[in-house]
Amino acid sequence: MMPHIYTRAQYEEAADSIRHRTHYRPRVGLILGTGLNPLAEAVEGADIIPYQEVPHFPTPTVEGHVGRLIVGRLEGVPVITMQGRVHFYEGYSMQQVVFPIRVMQLLGVETLIVTNAAGGLNPTFRPGDLMLITDHLSLVGMAGLNPLVGPNDEALGPRFPDMSQAYDPELRRIARQVALEQSIPLHEGVYVGLGGPSFETPAEIRFLRLIGADAVGMSTVSEVTVARHGGMKVLGLSGISNVAVSEPGVDQATSHEEVLAAGRQIVPRLTALIRGVLARMSSNLVE
Repeated sequence: MMPHIYTRAQYEEAADSIRHRTHYRPRVGLILGTGLNPLAEAVEGADIIPYQEVPHFPTPTVEGHVGRLIVGRLEGVPVITMQGRVHFYEGYSMQQVVFPIRVMQLLGVETLIVTNAAGGLNPTFRPGDLMLITDHLSLVGMAGLNPLVGPNDEALGPRFPDMSQAYDPELRRIARQVALEQSIPLHEGVYVGLGGPSFETPAEIRFLRLIGADAVGMSTVSEVTVARHGGMKVLGLSGISNVAVSEPGVDQATSHEEVLAAGRQIVPRLTALIRGVLARMSSNLVE
């Protein structure tokens, strides 16, 4: 069965709709994961655009994802912030999940900062920690649900994009430096993306640790794949919302409420880190 395929005209229609709603020309895109919506409040002079008012834009159905574009400035950098995302498990196709990334590309976004709430697989992680994503495992994509399946538009990116440096080394260096200067504890590790929506079994947790994953979630990898296909630089940050249980019978159930609660703890650190990174980037971004 062929995937849902958008036309170039549909991407352009969405991008034009956003252009007519704001005078900003964003250079950085920011995606806020579950429970991380308050970070958008830091955007200055914001133009607010509900997803429902943008042609073809998918709308979140999950608590913790408001569903608004916040366009303005953060540390002097023109940004477009997604206050919530959609997921494959909501019933959307992979092409719908990554539709906003294509629209950002047409708007001129050059750098994507993607955040998520993730389960900690690394036994040294604790709820409330931050993890700088160094690489990812796309088990969804490896199973055939890659967002690039289908006809390729060479104007958007190459048929076979390189993913050897999915997460930009220079942006990672800047993030480390900012974290050190601001005394923000920052782990580093590999994020594994699953389909969801069920949380992982203990056996699955042991398997994911075995293959080298440090954190697990239900988003991000498809967005990053399409961003890199389109030539964007990517910085990825995970907020550790819970610690995964690897032994059956342990009375420690994971819940969405737990994820939202951890987000409230993560937001101040994440906000400080992202603002610090953008402050370093601002001198290199020319409107």
